[in-house]
Amino acid sequence: MELASPAGNAQKLFYAWSYGADAAYIGLKKFSLRMKADNFDYTEYEAITALKKQFPQKKLYCALNISFHNDDIDYLKSRVDDIARFLFDAFIVQDMGIVELLQKHFPRVELHLSTQANCVNKEAVKLYKTLGFSRVVLARETSLDEIRAIKDAAPDMALEAFAHGAMCVSYSGRCLLSSALAQRSANAGNCAHSCRWDFRALAQHAGEGGIYLEEKERPNELFPVFEGEGFTAILSSKDLCMINHLDDMRKAGVDCVKIEGRMKSAYYTAVVTRAYRKALDALEKKISHEEAAPFVAELFNTPHREFTTAFYYSRDEASQTAKGLTEGEYTMMGFAGNKLDDSDAAALAQKNPALLGAEQKKTAWNFFVFESMNKMNSGTALEVITPHDAFLPLGEYALVEPESGGALAWVSHGHACLLYTAFPLEQGHILRARQSVREPPL
Repeated sequence: MELASPAGNAQKLFYAWSYGADAAYIGLKKFSLRMKADNFDYTEYEAITALKKQFPQKKLYCALNISFHNDDIDYLKSRVDDIARFLFDAFIVQDMGIVELLQKHFPRVELHLSTQANCVNKEAVKLYKTLGFSRVVLARETSLDEIRAIKDAAPDMALEAFAHGAMCVSYSGRCLLSSALAQRSANAGNCAHSCRWDFRALAQHAGEGGIYLEEKERPNELFPVFEGEGFTAILSSKDLCMINHLDDMRKAGVDCVKIEGRMKSAYYTAVVTRAYRKALDALEKKISHEEAAPFVAELFNTPHREFTTAFYYSRDEASQTAKGLTEGEYTMMGFAGNKLDDSDAAALAQKNPALLGAEQKKTAWNFFVFESMNKMNSGTALEVITPHDAFLPLGEYALVEPESGGALAWVSHGHACLLYTAFPLEQGHILRARQSVREPPL
């Protein structure tokens, strides 16, 4: 099975590919249903091209998954030449109004049907095949039994299904709650995640029957709750996690498993992608399940709500709700960059020989560019996350000011800094610090 991971910006795209994704999906400004993700500007094609050269076997999918108004289609037409520079392998589409335009201008680029199109049955899948789609990203509400029936009826259509990440309580994410409460349309990519807000239930308000919801910051604005087949129209869903059930997804006919989260951090992208990569490798007998286990356990060190298998086995499971986030055991501190070459390192060492061990030369130590993401004191115990190591202790290190060579007592986001250490860091390694108690596994 293919593994597709989210990339909200170029840095996350690097981490998606380098930590094991076969494909990554990104959004372009104005056309993506994750408007609050950084998304990609049309001037960034050079950076994307460079990454594609670095990862030549990886695929890149573009989410054009909003509902297009007339003005949006006109703007899309005006950006055709800009979009062509990105060398996309597929477009993820829900609106049939742009299909002919894409087929005309990008005849070699595949069309993937977005999950927003709510495709849940075999007849629809066969119809989309006749329209030129090569893959359907199934609606979240599709069960494994339904997927098997769809694959049997349309064996030449690739099927993609979400395996991990946040879910929406509305049908395939087509929600109006954010628009009603915050005037931010989820269907135009600007969801306020209103279902995650604090609500309380009021029974028989003002003598009327039924149950009403009142949002904490909107007193006296009451919303009726209508029950239907075991689940409510409002409230926060659990997070999907199918890492222990990938074989069932494969047997059902899923060709690609997808991770949600273009608005999540690069740390999240890396750790979750890596966990699913190792789990899939174990499924394909490239590694043992014992070798994959430490990477799978790291899923619990990323922020998440309670996990669920959602609609795959039982609709009763999908009806359960959750509140708040589990923050995980660690805080991501930053990213390792390039190692300084020998001449630059020697020049820096001369500026502060006491700090850098000139009297007792540290022959195995090197300087690495360090991109700090959170405030960190010198001496904080750090662990290193790599694509192939679950975690390793960094060991002794020093924080160094790049110009003066002076020791830094602390560093924070936006501060120029070097890490001086014997650990063989590489560009893209992630550094983290222990934060809290680990959540027990599923």
